Amino acid sequence: MSWTGTTQEIADLDAPARALLDTLSPMEVPEGAVLFCPGEAVKGYVVMLSGQVDVNLIGPNGRDILLYRVAPGQSCIQSTLGLLGGDDYTAEATAETPARLVLIPRDVFFALLDSSPGFRRLVFGAFADRMQSMMQLIENVSFMSVEARLAALILDRCGSDGCLRMTQAEMATAIGTAREVISRRLDKMAHAGSVAHERGVVTVLDRKALNKIVSGTAF
Repeated sequence: MSWTGTTQEIADLDAPARALLDTLSPMEVPEGAVLFCPGEAVKGYVVMLSGQVDVNLIGPNGRDILLYRVAPGQSCIQSTLGLLGGDDYTAEATAETPARLVLIPRDVFFALLDSSPGFRRLVFGAFADRMQSMMQLIENVSFMSVEARLAALILDRCGSDGCLRMTQAEMATAIGTAREVISRRLDKMAHAGSVAHERGVVTVLDRKALNKIVSGTAF
């Protein structure tokens, strides 16, 4: 089976669009590979087949914030904006896991936009979804306290065993703060009995207390 048959959104496209896409070959990307950096020109539209890519915005002081993650079925808003608006990348993308993806070159991307209504719906639908998540990020950073953002992260990403396995640096990047701030807030939560933490692992002890932090009714 060709790669276009393995992704539902692509498989549902019209035959000419799929035939054009089938001329492109998937590429394997190792964990840790940097896919693009600020200032680089956008080369094309990315279709993720497997794996995960994190896109981070890096500040002048070297601190970074996780803008979004790209998983199969999701789009990279930086690439879409660059293709449609002609701007260079302003963030950095890194493969967090081994990934398999297809890069649709600029000329093929615009040919498909012109000729395939299904491809247009796919691109702009994915773009709209990603914009919604970006607006949520802006709202969280602007209006939620660091404690609330950290509690929400712990609740959102803890596993079925009630444990979040992330370093403090990774948590800081995910919510847009410094590692030292994460350390202090985790100590405060641990003192209150909400969590326990050790190197690389945070264990939820009181989910209700964390929910109160998120809603702003605690601390």
